[in-house]
This record gives sequence, structure tokens and C-alpha cells, in this order.
Amino acid sequence: VFQASGDTAGAASQGGAGGSLISVNVIEARQLVGLNMDPVVCVEIGDEKKYTSMKESTNCPYYNEVSFPSETLVIHSKNLLRSGTLVGTFKLDVGTVYSQPDHQFYHKWAILSDHDDITAGCKGYVKCDIAVVGKGDNIKTPHKASETDEDDIEGNLLLPEGVPAERQWARFYVKIYRAEGLPKMNTSIMANMKKAFIGENKDLVDPYVQVQFAGQKGKTSVQKSSYEPIWNEHIVFTEMFPPLCKRMKVQIRDSDKVNDVAIGTHFIDLRKIANDGDKGFLPTLGPAWVNMYGSTRNYTLMDEHQDLNEGLGEGVSFRARLLVSVAVEILDTTSTEIVSSTEVKVEPVSNISEVCLVFIFLKFKYQEIWLDRLNNKVSIDPTSVEEFFLFGAFLEATMIDRKIGDKPISFEVNNRCNYGNQLDGVSKPTGAKKKKKEGGTESEEDESELIQNSSDEEVEEDGDLVSVSSTPLLKPVITDRNYFHLPYFEKKPCIYIKSWWQDQRRRLYNSNIMDKIADKLVRCMGWEVEAKEMCCSAIGIVISIHTYSACSLQESMSQQAKTIRTQVKKKTVKDKLKLVLNFLQRLRFLADEPQHSIPDVFIWMLSNNKRIAYARIPSKDILHSIVDEEMGKDCGKVNAVFLRLPGKKGFGPAGWTVQAKMEMYLWLGLSKQRKDFLNGLPCGFEENRAVKGVGLQSVPPISLSYNMKQVFQLRAHMYQARSLFAADSSGLSDPFARVFFSTHSQVTEVLNETLCPTWDQLLVFDNVELYGEAAELRDDPPIIVIEFYDQDTVGKAEYIGRTFAKPITKMIDEHYGPPRFPPQLEYYQVYRGSSLAGDLLAAFELLQIGPAGQAELPPIDGPTDSERGPILPVPLGIRPVLSKYRIEVLFWGLRDLKRVNLAQVDRPRVDIECAGKGVQSSLIQNYKKNPNFSTLVKWFEVDLPENELLHPPLNIRVVDCRAFGRYTLVGSHAVTSLRKFIYSPPDKNAINNWAHAGTHRNTLAVLEEYNLKTLSVLFLSVHYNAFCYNKKNVSASPYCENYQPIQIYRLCIESKENEDEKDSKKKKKKKKGEEAEEEEQDESLLDWWSKYFASIETMMEMYNKELESEFDNFEDWLHTFNLYRGKAGDDDDTSLTDDDRVVGRYKGSICMYKLPLSEEISRDAGFDPNMGMFQNIPHNDPINVLVRVFVVRATDLHPADINGKADPYIVIKLGKTELKDKENYISKQLNPVFGKSFDIQATFPMESMLTVSVYDWDLVGTDDLIGETKIDLENRFYSKHRATCGMASTYSIHGYNVWRDPQKPTQILAKLCKEGKLDGPHYGPGGRVKVVNRIFMGPTVIEDENDEHLALTVLNHWEDIPKAGCKLVREHVEIRPLLNPEKPGIEQGRIEMWVDMFPMDMPAPGPAIDISPRKPKRYELRVIIWNTDEVILEDDDYFTGEKSKKMSDIYVRGWLKGQQEDKQDTDVHYHSLTGEGNFNWRFLFPFDYLLAEEKIVISKKESMFSWDETEYKIPARLTLQVWDADHFSADDFLGAIELDLNRFPRGAKTAKQCSIDMVQNEQELPTISIFKQKRVKGWWPFILYCECLQGKVEAELHLITAEEAEKNPVGLGRSEPDPLEKPNRPDTSLVWFLNPLKSIRYFIWHNYRWLILKSLAALLLLLLLGLFLYSIPGYLVKKMLGA
Repeated sequence: VFQASGDTAGAASQGGAGGSLISVNVIEARQLVGLNMDPVVCVEIGDEKKYTSMKESTNCPYYNEVSFPSETLVIHSKNLLRSGTLVGTFKLDVGTVYSQPDHQFYHKWAILSDHDDITAGCKGYVKCDIAVVGKGDNIKTPHKASETDEDDIEGNLLLPEGVPAERQWARFYVKIYRAEGLPKMNTSIMANMKKAFIGENKDLVDPYVQVQFAGQKGKTSVQKSSYEPIWNEHIVFTEMFPPLCKRMKVQIRDSDKVNDVAIGTHFIDLRKIANDGDKGFLPTLGPAWVNMYGSTRNYTLMDEHQDLNEGLGEGVSFRARLLVSVAVEILDTTSTEIVSSTEVKVEPVSNISEVCLVFIFLKFKYQEIWLDRLNNKVSIDPTSVEEFFLFGAFLEATMIDRKIGDKPISFEVNNRCNYGNQLDGVSKPTGAKKKKKEGGTESEEDESELIQNSSDEEVEEDGDLVSVSSTPLLKPVITDRNYFHLPYFEKKPCIYIKSWWQDQRRRLYNSNIMDKIADKLVRCMGWEVEAKEMCCSAIGIVISIHTYSACSLQESMSQQAKTIRTQVKKKTVKDKLKLVLNFLQRLRFLADEPQHSIPDVFIWMLSNNKRIAYARIPSKDILHSIVDEEMGKDCGKVNAVFLRLPGKKGFGPAGWTVQAKMEMYLWLGLSKQRKDFLNGLPCGFEENRAVKGVGLQSVPPISLSYNMKQVFQLRAHMYQARSLFAADSSGLSDPFARVFFSTHSQVTEVLNETLCPTWDQLLVFDNVELYGEAAELRDDPPIIVIEFYDQDTVGKAEYIGRTFAKPITKMIDEHYGPPRFPPQLEYYQVYRGSSLAGDLLAAFELLQIGPAGQAELPPIDGPTDSERGPILPVPLGIRPVLSKYRIEVLFWGLRDLKRVNLAQVDRPRVDIECAGKGVQSSLIQNYKKNPNFSTLVKWFEVDLPENELLHPPLNIRVVDCRAFGRYTLVGSHAVTSLRKFIYSPPDKNAINNWAHAGTHRNTLAVLEEYNLKTLSVLFLSVHYNAFCYNKKNVSASPYCENYQPIQIYRLCIESKENEDEKDSKKKKKKKKGEEAEEEEQDESLLDWWSKYFASIETMMEMYNKELESEFDNFEDWLHTFNLYRGKAGDDDDTSLTDDDRVVGRYKGSICMYKLPLSEEISRDAGFDPNMGMFQNIPHNDPINVLVRVFVVRATDLHPADINGKADPYIVIKLGKTELKDKENYISKQLNPVFGKSFDIQATFPMESMLTVSVYDWDLVGTDDLIGETKIDLENRFYSKHRATCGMASTYSIHGYNVWRDPQKPTQILAKLCKEGKLDGPHYGPGGRVKVVNRIFMGPTVIEDENDEHLALTVLNHWEDIPKAGCKLVREHVEIRPLLNPEKPGIEQGRIEMWVDMFPMDMPAPGPAIDISPRKPKRYELRVIIWNTDEVILEDDDYFTGEKSKKMSDIYVRGWLKGQQEDKQDTDVHYHSLTGEGNFNWRFLFPFDYLLAEEKIVISKKESMFSWDETEYKIPARLTLQVWDADHFSADDFLGAIELDLNRFPRGAKTAKQCSIDMVQNEQELPTISIFKQKRVKGWWPFILYCECLQGKVEAELHLITAEEAEKNPVGLGRSEPDPLEKPNRPDTSLVWFLNPLKSIRYFIWHNYRWLILKSLAALLLLLLLGLFLYSIPGYLVKKMLGA
């Protein structure tokens, strides 16, 4: 795994600036098309290539090798005598992988295709894993499916959901017509010299277009010296459809002799220009103008924003626009005219007509919407180019960074290179003389006519309006020590720009409709109404899509929503809301219009003739329409716009600061509709025009003068913040808040060393002047900006985060009272960049000041805080209502404390604080000797809000008490939510229900009435004859429904009816093809692995995750809080994570409850008042424990060696004890089976963190850590879930399933009942046991230890016991991820293990269970090749010389998969003329086999330089091939058959019954296993390319063990002992010259028999005719003479 960057990584990280880690595991390949190949897999991404090892002479290679980042999978066939030949390729982009669940494809089959011959079909399949890891992602390995499911290739194809399995070839035509508005790409010195001396004037750019798609690249021709190049070329890509590469990268580049440079980049998302529905269409775009954005247009030798031109990051300026179209044509690969190559082609195309350009735009996709809208009253002129008008007013400019506040500032607005752009080098249009009426799309101004001073009005020759694009220069005024503001008080500057574009507003209108529906849907889902009503309302909004749109995709969504709304019920609300969220996502996707020609609007802040900061506003957001639904969300409205630094400057801490905040009014629309452009402005202004001519009353104003203003008082009630960003090295902050409103700002006080400050402070802003009418300000007041800073003693305050709020406005004529006033405290999320940095609890109100002044305002309750000086607290009506709470704290201990200032922590203490109150723990006198506290429980009382959502955080601080009274902060933790620690008294009704058992009916009477059948323990045979309980047959008494106190648990019930059902099921299974029955094995032959492999159905729990995840981290009463120190890391800081800030762990718990508490609790027997609510918890004194760690195996380890393998071994570390199993490392394995157990004696709490590591053994150098997992044993040990030793499902005193716990089930049950103060257990007759009025029934047929089985029955259902019951940990194997600290977030594999713990003061446990790996069993497979038939004939018949006559010299070759070097051949059957061959030849294949894993085990050295042998586990597959032997050339391969020895089709009885269907329909046919059948004989087909029948072979397979083979030896081929008879081959198969007469007779008769027969017949006819002619004269004479 390594890092990918650039466009590929950007796709994976969803456009982020960082890279991605990409990992590929190539497992195996199947059905590769080729003859006798030696395949190797090449994994390629960008310029990087990595290869797997080469496998010889196989079409189904098995690799299981981890390779490197992958975008393309390529299969090569390599041979020593010739270069590699490409077999097939598979391509997909990284973004497709990242969009999958968990960002990965796991055990999927990639379909290989030949890009050199698209008429060919599938070239094979490659099974692989591909994972893409972005920053902060955690990749988890999915649970493995069974081998049978994974072998289903068609069901596990490597394709995203919705992509069909059979994809077609298609051609993608990208037509490039022309470009406009290109910037200078060279210095103008040489150009000016040429113009001065020789009069030559050239454009300073040599552009060409480059298109990248699916790993291929195409380029147009270079147009020399042209700002408006015309190409008229198309680039043709040939790729599978639908493609797995979703984006096309279109880039305009400048050709240069040294290095080509990108001018601008645009990405075309194929998903946005296609629809795969019933009324869908292929990807189709344009012809349309696409706008390209990037760096500023002024040319510099070293462009600091060049990455923006490459498409990385948000463009800060318009660069160019390109006229392009995309079309897709599905190819008919059966046509003879199809060119099979997939090479990229560049061909010329005809020029597109300007007249039809707009019409084509409108025709595609939205034509019906355009025509149907407004009752078809909209007229379309396809030849027109409309004039657009952009107007902007700057109402306010505040929060200007102090770094630029010392010089005059102006603002510029532009939406294209020469539409409002002042400073940048602008390319002069070649069509400057062109008139608008001729359809020109450029403005008429020359470069010299561009705006130079916004105060002068510009007029064209015909008197029309031109543009005013910038505001006058103005000196900023100080707001506070951080920010400045511009004095835009009564006079507000304005800008206006004229531009010409093709009228494609319809596309943007539909996009706005989708956006508004989506926004309404979001608002609806946030309503505080009943969930069902909310869901129905939301779905109703989705249905409204159909009202505004006729696109087939929206129509289908509307129909689905109608169906869903009828199904909404209270039970299904959650599921339906998920569907609504899916609709929301699709709406956002639809709203992103890929074809809009109007560029975005850029707002620049200029200072000292330099561009400082910018804001980019999409043109659709400010586009005007006469229909409200179609209007942009910000059109004709005053909005807050925040300027930021461009390019890389805007990333990281510099990007979080606001360069300027502006209140702006923007309007964009047709010039003929601009009469309404001022309607949305706040009222009360006069227009100021710089009119120089006469009759120009329609000229827009250059400024607005407001004569109407309102005066307000803003009250900011800053109550509290929580979970703020840690900005100091101590892990805390010294936070204060700065509140900005209009041109005013104030700050709260600084609270030291806290992440959850409670300011409880009222900030009052007096005499805030706002311009406009009162009603407008009431409905839409300006926003408030709240910024949080960390106060440092040295240097300036450090930025923490920012949030926004809108105040509740009260006008003079309104009453200050409910429901709007006083305002309620609300939570506002604080953001630091894009990451969450805490929450603010505050309220804001804006009160209008009337003529009487502030006397009319509501009084501010309460005096200033005397302790904190002149600080106003939050008024009583706004601050929450408080109640008295008691918080009890359990102080258990501290763990893993790191050094502070290079000194070890020796005497730590914990301080708990909440809402200004707190408590301190006792001092730990010696942390090394005992890190637990001596006093367990302390408490304090505090006033907290009654509303639980407003509870303040609880702060945990650990300090080290050092000499001379010094206290050093070790670490801290903030508990932001206390809800889970609130104590709720038990429900009396629930308890009483169980107490009234005797009031209904006598328990025994109920039992007697219920006719119980014979109880027995079933011996299941699922894989193995395992001793377990049949849970499926457990049923309860029918009286349980009426009488809750009585519940009967029967362990197993077996009746004759159940037996009959089982027999019928077995018969059905036989009919389905499972012919071989499971063999019953002797229980003495079973071991722990028998239970392991049968665990899914029977014996053990298999947790596919950590045990802590299943039992809530074992925090049932003891919680673990991580202690943090150090400054928190940001999203852009990859070097620091939260795990790096952890300096230790505090163990304890919290219980809080409202006072007074019910006295009934304290009256309980045995209640200890010193322990409070923490009754019956164990002591925290040190305890000696025997820890027994069982490591079963590891899977999917990350390779640590160059060969893609690893040499893993186990390291166990607990405290100071470290056990290394280095001498037992497993060579070159990524899935090692360890089967080890380790015993360690430890003392809790000093040694409680267990680390299980997997290291890679290296011959030279230090061993490398592959991964590790850490387990907190202390929480497991003390948990009520009893995780010390897993509870077995059965109780056995001997055998492989022996009881492991030193305590018997009866002792465990008695202890649990005593600790929980429960009545019981009471053992009764008939296998009954009673606990708390619950009766459990167990087996009665077991005589010995009967009570133990009954007790175990109760323990297995302990979670059903009221009050004290909980789920107990059963016998299990947990699968834990292995992580490497150097590669955070990426699993390095998984380890299967479990841990047992036994206190040393209890009876000693028995010996550890033997889980050592099973040794493979030695087998011998005897394969007899009897005959072949219908083998394809390859050679010409040299007896006759006729090429039409064929023959073959047949022989059969066979081997077991993975043992190609031991392949065996039969003798040759020469001169077979019919395809028949007779052999009677025996193959002998000895092998080692693991029956449970169904794998052959092979141990061999990889090369002569290998240090030791490598063990391979390979599927058991037999390969048989048929060949044609040649004397003077290489033998010809004819066909092959591969049989999976565990599941292969039964052979046909005769050659006629043998067909290719036995291979093609293998899944539908009954299969057999040679390991169960032992001996099988039949006919199987030889095939080629999985399509052609190449022959048939009669073979006999006989499997015996090595012992049996030694007792009954046989010879190889036809040798002794037990030789086979020689085959009875036809004479022609012998050497022809031994009996030439017979051979000639055979060949003549075989080849010329029909000719001979025809010749004899003709000769006979001629003889008859001759006799007739000879005898007819004499006969006639005799007749005539009458003789």
C-alpha cells in the first residue's frame, strides 16, 4: 500500500487536497483464454506497475498476493522464449472503489476483456480485493462468505451496484469545436518588439485540448497563436459500457517547447449526462459551452496557483470556455465492419452552425419542460444571443483582516475575462468589430475600452450601457484590534456589468427548482412534529417534483414517493425516512446541471493594485425569473458573503480566517427584465447615477443613498460552550468569544484551562444602525458572527472556531413576551474549517430603539457580577431553570499515564468539576505500586438545568502533586453528555409483576397440566458429531402467555414428529443432488478444531468483531475515560490524531440523580451509605490472575516482504512480561494458522493491558511489526457479563469439550444469585430449577452431574432474569483487527483468538486446551485413464496426402493444482483417425490434505536461494489435458478439464451421454466429493475456452490414505505391482510399416470405399450394355427369319 496523489487521489477523497492509500490483493484467476500459458498479473495505476509471481502451465493460477495501488488489472502470459502477450485487461477508476460501501471491493471477480479485439468475448476472471483509504477512513475486512458462495463468479462480479454483468463495447465521441477567452500564456515583451519593428501582432498562446478517459489520453492539434482557437475535431475512445470510469477530464493546454502548461480543466461526470431508467438515454452532452476556472489570468513566470488550472481545488478566476459535445455509440461486435482496436483516434469533424447551436442546446433532455412550462406561452428564437445584466450593491464590508487594513480597498465583480475584469492580462477578442446582431457572443469592447475607473460612466457609440465593475477606493476604519471595516454607512456603492450569452436559463431554472425542493425537504425533516406526519410531509414534497419537471428520472421518483406515502406507518417511519434521505441525495444530484454556459461570478477584494481575497458565487443562485420556483435562492436578496484567500493559501489555518465579510445584493438576468433589479433591496434609498448624457434615465445607479435607518440594541446572551478545540499544549484552552454584528464587536471574558467554558455573560451592543424598513429587518435581520479564540500569554490569540446566528428581532410596536420573547437558549455548532470544533449555547435578540431611547427597552434583570467585575449575567428568564442534583463519582484508578515534562507521574489526583462545583479524589501515594484509589466513592451537590439537553459538561482533570506544593496537569477529559449516567429508580410495577406469582395459579399445577414429552439431549451431526443442544426445538408452555411469572425453558425436546420431519428433509436434500451423506465420526476422533469448524451451527460463538463491541466495552459499571493532553490536530494535519494526544486512562464511573431521593432505596438490606449508588461492587485491591491467551490464526495479513508475503510469529505482552514465539515463525504466509496458547501470571491493576502482536521475521535486521491488538483485561475481569472464561454450551467432564472453568455451573449460578440478591436456585424433581419465580427445565436422561446441566441451562438464559440478569459471555472465538500505529485507520489483517482469566486465589484451572494446528493427512489419488473419444484431430493424413483427412497422436497429461512440476503423461496413441484413444494408464498423485479447510498443503522452497520451505494451501483440483504429440515441433494443446475434488459433476456412464453441459451447467448438476465417494468412474468432456468440446475422456478416480497405499501398492502407468492390461488399440495405430498390406487395405477401403462401389456398379452396367449390344443382332435375325 502506498499513497496516490493527483487527480486519482482527488477522485478517491471526493475532491480533497490529500492523497489516498490504495491496496490490491490478487487472489486467483479462472478461465483464462489461452493455451498452456504461464500467467502473471500486472497491477497498474498512473505510472506505477507491480507484478505478481508467475504460475506455470495453468489457466487457473492461484496467487493470494497483496500488490500495490491499482487502477488497471492486466493479465500477461509470459514465456522465457518470447515476450509477454496480453491476455486481457480490466479498468476502473479509484473513485468508483471509494464510492462503494466501506470503500472497497472484497473477494470480487474482475472480468477481463481484450482491448485489441473488441469482438472477442470474456478473456477470463481475476478474483481480487481492492480498497481505497482516505484520511480518517477505517477499512474493515468484511466477514468471509463460504467457499461455495465466493466461487459463484456471476454472483460476485467486481462491478458497482446497478451495472449489468454483461457489458457492451461502445465508442465515446468527444467533439472539440472551439474555445474562447483564453488568457495570455507568455510574456508580452517579445510580442511588443515584433509589433514595433515588423508590425506582426500575435496572440500569446498556442492551445490544444487534451481529453483523458479510462486510462487513455487523446489530444487535438495545436492551434498556433490564437486566443479563440477553432479545432473542429473529435477524439474517439473505445471502452466497455457502462464504463467503470465515471469522469472525463477535458483540459486546454498551452503548447510549449520546454513544458506544456494547463490553461484550464473541466471534469465531465458521465452519470450527470445519462439516465439508466426505462426512459433513459446514453451519455449525451451538448454541443455546449463548458467554463473552465483556475488561477488568476495575469501571466507570471511561476504561477503559485497552477494546481487550480490542473483541476485541483476551487478555481478563483475564469480561464476559458470550450465548445464541446459528448456522444456514445453502442457497437455491434458481430458486424464485420467493426474495427476491433481500442486505440484513441483523433479525426476532423464538420463545423457546428451558429444558427442551430442554441436549438440543439434546448432540444436535449429538457425540451419538453421548456415547451410545456407556462402553458406553452414561452417563445423560442434559436438564433438569438441574449444580453444579460448583472447588478450588485455593497451594503456592508466588515471583518477586514488587519494585515490589509492600512491601505485603500476596492471590490471588483466579474463573470468572465473581459466582463468586469480590471487587473489581469486580458486577451483581446478577434471579433472586436463583430456586431451583436450577427450573432456574436463576445462583447464589443477592445482591451483599451475596459473599465479603468468605476466613477466614470461608460457609453458605447450607440449610447448603450457598458459596465461599472468595481467600487471606489476607500480607506478602512478600525473595528477592533483584529478587524477593520469600510465606512459604507448612508452611501452604498454599486456595480453593474453587461454581457452576452446564449440563453440557456431553462437549464438553470430547472436546477433551481430541484434545489428548492431539496431545501424544503430538509426543512420539513427538521420540523418538531410527529414522525409519521414529518415523513408524509417530506414524501409529499418529493411528489411535487412531478409538478415542475417532466424528466423521466424525476417522474419515476415522484411515482415511487406516492407509493411510499401510502405505506407510511408508525412502525415503518424509520425505514421510509431512509428512503426520503435517498430521494434528497438524488435531488441534489439532479440539481447539478452539467450544461450551463453562464460563468460563475467572482468578487475580488483589491488592495495596492493586488488581488487579496475572493468569493465565488454560482450564476444560478442569483439568476432572475418571473416564476418564484425558478429564481435563484440569492437573487434579489441581501446575503452575507465571506471572502477567503485563493488557492493553497486558503487551506489550513490561513483559510479559516475571514478576509472580509460583506452584506451584498446581487441580481442577474436579461437586460430587458432589469426594471425589477432593485426590488429586493432594503427600502428607503435614492439612486445616484453618474449621467453624462441626456435621456439615459435607465442607466443603473453607481451608488445608493439611504435616508431611512433604524436603531437597535443587540443583546447576546452567551451562556456556555462545550467540547471546544484544544489549542494549548496542555490539552485545554483559555477560550473567549468575540461577537460581530454589523460594524460592532465585543468579547466575553477569558476562562482559563477549560474546553467547556460557562461564561453566563450578556453582551449589549448599543445604537446599532441598520438601513432599510423596520418590517424587512424584522423578517430578515443580518447575521451575527461569533468567533472563538484561545488567549495566550505570549503572542496573539489563536483561532478556535466560528459559528453564525440570526437574532430574534423585536420592533417598537411589539410586546416583549411569549411566545417569542424572551428567547430560548439554542445550540450552535462551532466549525474550524470543515471540521466540528464544539457547540455554543446562547440566545440573541435584536431590540428596536424608539424615539424615547433605551428607556422603552425591557430592563436588564440583575446587577453586574460583583466577583467578576462589570459583567452582566444572562437574565433569569433566559437562563435555564435549575434543580438540585447530586453527582456521585466512583474513583477506581488511573492507567498508562505518560511522562509530563520528562518526569514520571508519581502522586496523581483526579479533580471532577461540573457547573462550578466539584470533588477531588484521594491522592495515590505511589502510582507505580498501586494505581488505584483508596477511597472509592465521593459525591457533591450542584444546581443543574432541569432540561437534560442543557446539562453542562463534566470535566475530569488529572494532576500530579509534586514537591513544594506544585501541581502539574497530566491530562483532561470532558464528558459532554451526562444522560447515560442519570440514575432512574427501578419500575415498581415491573418488579411487582414478578412478585405476584402465587396469586394466579400454582406453578407445579401448571406444569402438571402441560403434557411434556420426553426430554433428551440431541447429538447433532453438522460437519461433526458435536455434543450440543438443539435450540430450534425449544418451546414454552401455552400458559406463559396468560401468566407472566411462569416461564418454562426446556433445553431440548425431540418427538417422533420432529424425527419424521428430519427424515423427510434428508430425502429432499438427496433429491437436490447432495448424494453423499455425512459420515458419522467417532467422538474420540473429534478435537477442538471439530468444534471450531462446526461453530457456526452448534458449539461456539464466532464474533466477527472485538468482544468489547458485542458487550458495550464491558462498561456495565466501570467506565474508561481517555485523558488528553496536547494541542488537537486539524483535518489538514495528518501527523497528529486524537490517539496521539492520549496520555492515559481514568477508570471510574458517575451517577447523578435529582434530590431528594426516595428513602426506599436506602432501606434495602445491606445498603452501604458510603458507597451510594455503587452497591455490591468488588474491592479494587491488587489481585493475582492467571491469564491464558489462545491464538487460533491470523487472516489477510498485510505483506511485509518484497515478495508480497510475510513470515509471521506471535508476541504476547502483558505488563513487563513479554513472550515471543519467534522460533515458531510461519514462513511466507499471509493466512497463518498458529494454534498456540500462552500462560502469563499478572497482577491487576498494574498489569492489565494485554497486547497481542504479529511480527514479521527477518533473517537480517530487526523484525517488523505487522499489526497488533490491545485488550483491557481489567474491564473484562470485573464485568457482570463474566468475561473471565466463556460459558460452554454443554457441561462435559472429559473429552475435547471439557468444562474449562474451575467453578462448576452450580457454583457460578449460586454466586450470581447471591450477588444479585435473588431467590434461588432451587432444584426440583423432573429436571426443574427455579430462580426468581422462573422455572427452567433441563434434560433428565443424564444421570451424572444432573444439577450442573440444569444450572447451565439457567446461565445460558441469564439475560432473562429480571433486575440482575445480563447476557453472559459464552465460549467463543473473537476476530480482532490488527492495527499498526504507523498506518492508522488501516487494518493490517485479523487475528482469531480468545482470553481466559483465572484468579490465583481460586482453585487452579485444568491444563490448557490443545488447539495446535491439525497436521495434514497424507492421501494418494490414483487416476486411471482408460479411453478417450471424439478428440479433435489436428494433423494431416500423410498416407493419402489429403488435407481433408485428419488424425492425431493423442496422449493425456494430468496433475494436481500447485504440483505442476509433478505432472504425468500417458503413452501416445498414434494415428488416431476417429479421435478414439486407448490407454489403460495409471497416474499416482500423493498429496497432503486438510479435510476441514478443503485445501491441499504443499511445502516447498520458492527458489534455490530461499532460506526455508514455504507452505501453500491450495484448493484441491485435478487437471487433465489432452495433447497431440508432434516429432519435430511443439506438441499441440487440444483441450482440458479441471475437476474440483470436493465438488465435481458425476461422470457420464457412456461417451454419448457425456456433453459440454457437464461443465457449462455445473452449478445445476448434482456434484460429488472424492473425499466422501472415494472411488468414481465415468466420462468427462475436454473443453477449450469454455465453449468448444474438444473430446471426452473415460477416467477412474480412486482416493486412499497413505497407510492404505502402503498396504496395497500399485505401479505407475502399466508397471508392477498390480499392472493394467495393455490397451487393445486398432492396427492402424501401430507403426504402419510393420504390416503394410493391412494398412494399405485399411486406408484404401476407409478412404475410397464409395468410389470403388460406384465404379463396380458402373462397370456392371457397362457389361450388361455390351452384352445387350452384342446379342441383339442375332436375336433380331432369328426373330425376322422365324427361327
